[in-house]
Amino acid sequence: MSAPSTPKALRIRKAAVLGAGVMGAQIAAHLSNAGVETVLFDLAAKEGPKSGIALKAIANLQKLSPAPLADKTVAATIIPANYDEDLDHLKDVDLVIEAIAERMDWKLDLYKKIASHLSPTAVIASNTSGLSINGLAEALPEEMRHRFSGVHFFNPPRYMHLVELIPTKLTDKNVLEGLEAFLTTALGKGVVYAKDTPNFIGNRIGVFSMLATMHHTQQFGLGFDTVDALTGPAVGRPKSATYRTADVVGLDTMAHVIKTMADTLADDPWHQYFKAPVWLSALIEKGALGQKTGAGFYRKAGKDIVVLDVAKQDYRPSEQKASDEVAAILAIKDPAEKFGKLRASADPQAQFLWATFRDLFHYSAYHLADIADTARDVDFAIRWGYGWKLGPFETWQAAGWQQVAGWIAEDIAAGKAMSNAPLPAWVTDGRTGVHGKNGSYSASANADKPRSQHPVYQRQLFPDPILGEKFDQGTTVWENEGVRLWTLGDDGVGIISFKTKMNTVNDHVLNGVQQAIDVAEQQLKAVVIWQTGEPFSAGADLKGALGLLQAGKFDDFDAMVANFQATSMRIKHSLVPVVSAVRGLALGGGCEFQMHSARTVAALESYIGLVEAGVGLLPAGGGLHELAIRAAKANPEDPFESLKKVFETVAMAKVSGSAMEAKQLGLLRDSDVVVFNAYELLYVAKKVALSLAETGWRPPMMARNIPVAGDVGTATFQASLANLAEGYFASPHDVAIATRIADTLCGGKIERGSLVDEEWLLQLERKHFVELAKTEKTQARIAHTMTTGKPLRN
Repeated sequence: MSAPSTPKALRIRKAAVLGAGVMGAQIAAHLSNAGVETVLFDLAAKEGPKSGIALKAIANLQKLSPAPLADKTVAATIIPANYDEDLDHLKDVDLVIEAIAERMDWKLDLYKKIASHLSPTAVIASNTSGLSINGLAEALPEEMRHRFSGVHFFNPPRYMHLVELIPTKLTDKNVLEGLEAFLTTALGKGVVYAKDTPNFIGNRIGVFSMLATMHHTQQFGLGFDTVDALTGPAVGRPKSATYRTADVVGLDTMAHVIKTMADTLADDPWHQYFKAPVWLSALIEKGALGQKTGAGFYRKAGKDIVVLDVAKQDYRPSEQKASDEVAAILAIKDPAEKFGKLRASADPQAQFLWATFRDLFHYSAYHLADIADTARDVDFAIRWGYGWKLGPFETWQAAGWQQVAGWIAEDIAAGKAMSNAPLPAWVTDGRTGVHGKNGSYSASANADKPRSQHPVYQRQLFPDPILGEKFDQGTTVWENEGVRLWTLGDDGVGIISFKTKMNTVNDHVLNGVQQAIDVAEQQLKAVVIWQTGEPFSAGADLKGALGLLQAGKFDDFDAMVANFQATSMRIKHSLVPVVSAVRGLALGGGCEFQMHSARTVAALESYIGLVEAGVGLLPAGGGLHELAIRAAKANPEDPFESLKKVFETVAMAKVSGSAMEAKQLGLLRDSDVVVFNAYELLYVAKKVALSLAETGWRPPMMARNIPVAGDVGTATFQASLANLAEGYFASPHDVAIATRIADTLCGGKIERGSLVDEEWLLQLERKHFVELAKTEKTQARIAHTMTTGKPLRN
């Protein structure tokens, strides 16, 4: 088979976002996160600076949670603009994304206004969530239409993986393929092609699911909090479930999307349900629009959350739990048995759940041919856009395709389903599902279609799997109980993956990493530490550590800490380069391992921190020793200057909100690489490891003359700690921990400017760690964190 031809690259140096509302401003933020110079346009302000609306939106980005900016300094790179004075900016823009309000007439007017200012190669896209892309294209001059498409981001754009790409009849294939590569690699997104139908795929199926849930809430007389208990993590969906999600989205926005469906889908067999329930309209009339107004289905009453009770027309305390019978059914591991029991149960909650799934499956199957190319596109759109663990077709297939199809058909015949539209013939043609070894089913083509052959996906060695998909697990080179060293392909790069829960670090992992590096030095060119799933590592195994402390086995505890340090040093001084590929949490020992690697390649969504102070300890896997060495290198005359920032990071157990912020905090180096798409992480890390090997990698030599800040440095840090203690911002034990952190970073009780070696710093780190671990208060903190998952302030 010949290799796929590479599409013409879409080089995007500069972008413009039209519309500085919630979505527009956050899309601009994410483009800027990715290093794309971005101009944010809005209407000219009537008072103050002409670009005041855009300026205000940019300032607001720094206040939003979750943060749209991967690093607050990015806000300063966004250029505020207005349509009256700044259309000249458009002449050298490579990509324009329109994100104004969902009004066809406003969008068409704006396109006419900007068209003459665009360069002849600019790619133009609309972020509409449901208007006709072909209809919008008509406002553009004919010579621009082949460069126009829909590019629909989901909210919040930085975090939601899904982007729907909607071509018009005329969109150039090269433009689409270039956009797909840019969205995937540069912005880190999962691209799904959607047909030009109202609300596309994600919102068409997702909003229908919410409407079906609302209909059955009423039918079975359930409380909103009960429904949220049933439609959240219990069925593999986000904690915000149904009604909490509606509050977050905004009830007015929800009603608008429902109205769009009613207005544009007159022939849909489910059309009678495309209307806001009475209680939703009543809340909107009162101005209770959800989270943004402080009340919706839920509101806060002091510290408590209260929920709307429709019968009482008032709020009551939220109970949010499933009945015992339904909780037991939902705990069943086998999906076929679980769905069978839900359907057979007389419990109204079970009947409610079966009904919502039945109608979702029915609707998805009925519309598959007209809304999406394959069932895979529907499942990915719902998983990536709504945060479900499995999409509707995957859920159905896992529960036994023909069994469930028979039940749906029975319910349609009995008049129990929301619509009497028949199931499409392909559903009952003897198939066992829609996902199989030949790909995923396309109802419009009546054939199974494999994954896209676009070259960008060759960078995803382990893409997000659809139900039943298996990828090459590589060849094991060596393993023990804690880690596996394996290879993928014949490039000579070994991969070390941990086998522990949350990839925590225990003795098996410590010994395993050291031995795996021994093997790699004999047989391989380079090594990547990469986990087959998130997180990178939640740090040391606290249970094992606490056990040794409580049993009074302090020598064993000291040996464990020494072994931790030995592992970090083995990573650092390996004769083959060791690259850490980080995504998700990299805490404590996990953070220390990546600090000692030759290089770290981190996914943008990496949350990195030395968090030991939170459990009453200090980093002792070599983390403080490494920070002291870096400070000395950065500023040999006065290492204290470089220690100021990292001291605060460690003493306050700060965790970065992104890989970019980890650089600001001093936990990643400037030379470390940030990758936006987590599915490309292993590919990039292997390339980085190989390039280090090919350039004749030699590990750093043991440092012997490290200048330190000494007792003067420690005293300066102590002065700032005294202020915190006086203001009751830090407990005496917090101060004791922070003092030991300061003493280690500054090289101990020696003169400022003294020269020490690495072993001195490691011993100091270990001494303070063991002494802290022996204290009652630290042991109480460790135990509390293990049982509650929260830090104890004592």
